[in-house]
Amino acid sequence: MAPSPAPLTDDVVRRALAPALRARLLGAGLVVVGVVVLVAVLLGWLVSLPGAAVTVLVALGVLGVVALLALLGPRHWVLRMDADGYRVRGLRSAQARSSRWTDVLDLQAATVQGARCLVLRLRDGRTTTLPVDALEGDREELTELMTAHLDRGHGYRRLR
Repeated sequence: MAPSPAPLTDDVVRRALAPALRARLLGAGLVVVGVVVLVAVLLGWLVSLPGAAVTVLVALGVLGVVALLALLGPRHWVLRMDADGYRVRGLRSAQARSSRWTDVLDLQAATVQGARCLVLRLRDGRTTTLPVDALEGDREELTELMTAHLDRGHGYRRLR
């Protein structure tokens, strides 16, 4: 017997970037900021900049780290679904950033450039491609939630 889909509530479902992807982006950003500060300090030493200028360069590096932590530390949503539709932000793969469920033609599983994705095709020909491995949570649960929202948006009921 197949498991029943997750119960659908009127609550808003939010999905952030996967923790592994956030950690990878944060690590790469820290390396870039560290290299820039190191190069700036070495250049300052080579051209004999005063200590205050080097201190300003290091302070700018610290501000860069704080900005990275502010952008990637909290779990900002990338996908938001509610009873009316969905909205995507921060993903380049989405032609349509938002749509109502009634405007979605179908939901397909696909592999795009080696990444597992869910593709929402809209009635006007646009698509929204969601790389499921880049989103937090279980991909099967995400597929079930999207299917349940689509069914409800189109007025369909599942037979039990």
